[in-house]
Amino acid sequence: MTTTGDDRTTAMTGPWWWERWRGAALDAGLGVLSAAECGAEGVAFARDAGLPVPVGVGFGVLAGAALLIRRRWPVAVVLISIAITPAQMGVLLTVVGLYTLAASELPRRITGALAGMSMAGTLVVALVRANQDMAEGSPSIGSEFIPFFAVTAAIGVTAPPVLLGLYVGARRRLVEGMRERADSLERELQLLAERAEERAEWARNEERTRIAREMHDVVAHRVSLMVVHAAALQAVARKDPEKAVRNAALVGDMGRQALTELREMLGVLRTGDGTKSAKPAEPLPLAAVGFAAAAAASRAVDEDGPCLAELEELVGQSRAAGMAVDLSVQGEPRDCSADVEQTAYRVVQEALTNVHKHAAGAKTYVRLAYRGAEIAMQVENEPPPEPDGTADAARLPSGGNGLVGMKERVTGLGGVFVSGPTDGGGFRVSAVLPAAAVVAG
Repeated sequence: MTTTGDDRTTAMTGPWWWERWRGAALDAGLGVLSAAECGAEGVAFARDAGLPVPVGVGFGVLAGAALLIRRRWPVAVVLISIAITPAQMGVLLTVVGLYTLAASELPRRITGALAGMSMAGTLVVALVRANQDMAEGSPSIGSEFIPFFAVTAAIGVTAPPVLLGLYVGARRRLVEGMRERADSLERELQLLAERAEERAEWARNEERTRIAREMHDVVAHRVSLMVVHAAALQAVARKDPEKAVRNAALVGDMGRQALTELREMLGVLRTGDGTKSAKPAEPLPLAAVGFAAAAAASRAVDEDGPCLAELEELVGQSRAAGMAVDLSVQGEPRDCSADVEQTAYRVVQEALTNVHKHAAGAKTYVRLAYRGAEIAMQVENEPPPEPDGTADAARLPSGGNGLVGMKERVTGLGGVFVSGPTDGGGFRVSAVLPAAAVVAG
């Protein structure tokens, strides 16, 4: 089978131009047979030409040995066979040469031209030999059958090897093409597998980020308020017992709400759909886990989950923790997409949590504006007062993911998110969301 490029270089394990030792042995055997045939026929050629017999035999041996180069130079082999046709030698050389030429990758016009020359030479030699035999009185066919005999001999020597070579060459190219297509398909499948693995890794990273964001949004705010209330409780426990009791009740409520939300999320993560199953839970793909986490955090949107209608209650919780919060709403409130309302609620919630963490006691302004096809929200706090013992007790750790999570939520819906310090020493968080969720590609 023919090969090309690097495959051909790898496949060539035989000597010189042979791809395999088996091919070299075959050509050597054919060369020996052809040399023996032409050498034997060289005796008659030397007698007819008036040459010494050793010269005729040597000429025949050299001509017949040309089959050794049939794979490398098939045109040369056919030309040699045509050249020695008048000497009435080289039938094997002609047949094998024409077969090799037809099976090669040479243009078909060259194959047709050389085959035509070989057929014409054989036809002429057959006519001349038949006429000589009749002139010498040898018993032979009648003169009227000489043309038929010559044409039959020319076609019989030329057509079968050419047709067989064309068939073998076409089949060889077909098999080689199928092999190349199979190799190409294998490479494409390997590339697709690599891309699928990359997409799976990307999806796993996305789901990890999504789970972390949902856990942060669901639990961090309430736990932060619990810490603030606990610090206030510690400060007023002896001075104002009634206020301490109220703060303790608020801490208990916050803790129960945080535990309830956390249990709901963990329950969904364990079962995959939020329902109990009698069978042991099978390992879930990370994508299903991320979906479950998001479902646990946002399924209340369709029921009693966070939405803009609960913004007043959210601000009231911060006021109860001792934060001075001013809430203003501009425009006519209207129902928006559930994803938009939940994201707007989470942005305000996380911004207030950050104020509790980093600017305890600072005056805070929460502004919500309903515009034509969008909703804008802004949470801005003034510089925090000088720290005291109570502020130190309520100091909260920061994971550094709050602003990142808010930006991911807003941009994921096609909105705009901006945050940064103000000129007065405070901090501002602003977001604009489309009224209808548009998932960013």
